[in-house]
Amino acid sequence: MCEHIHRTEEERARGPGARQAAEPDRGETTAVAPLRRRTLLAGGAATLAALAGCGSSDSSAAPEAVGLTTEDRCEVCGMVIPNHPGPSAEIFYADERPSGHDNPARFDSTWEAFQYDFERRDRGWSREAFYVTDYSTVDYSVTEEGGDQVISTHPEAEAFADAETVTFVVGSDVKGAMGKDLIAFSTESDAESFADEYGGSLAGFGDVSRETIAQLGRA
Repeated sequence: MCEHIHRTEEERARGPGARQAAEPDRGETTAVAPLRRRTLLAGGAATLAALAGCGSSDSSAAPEAVGLTTEDRCEVCGMVIPNHPGPSAEIFYADERPSGHDNPARFDSTWEAFQYDFERRDRGWSREAFYVTDYSTVDYSVTEEGGDQVISTHPEAEAFADAETVTFVVGSDVKGAMGKDLIAFSTESDAESFADEYGGSLAGFGDVSRETIAQLGRA
């Protein structure tokens, strides 16, 4: 099995052998060639203004991220989150019960989390915290399965970062549980390296618009 194992900048500085890949064998894989960089799907100044309003996270009182287990299903698609590849996400809302249960709302893809959040903010919900998998801090791997390049999943609590502080790679050729996604890195140079190898464009939290999410949902 061939797979691409990626290390954080700190571990690259320490040299080879700093850590081993954490992902289990997924079966036979094939090597994949670097793909060209793509342009950002969508975004704009209007989105920045909208996200800066009352729906944004209150970081001063933000609850901490929690680990996701096989008891947790995605609020949008209903799939068991740790059983599928790709980034996970969770969102806490003030004085609300997402999908009828205690916080947080849980997701097996980043784009579904954004979709859910846009819809809940339209209803007047107030977001306390939005967490996404931070691929700068985990031993992630990219493998090829069924003709698709897929990225490993990391549902443990310590793998999450505040979505408002990361750099996303949008629409790369690497897929997660629900196809193409937004893959987050707390270190911008890690995001740049990923986009150079697998395609996609860089975006901040405020650059992600409803149209961005709609396009990913159709990909």
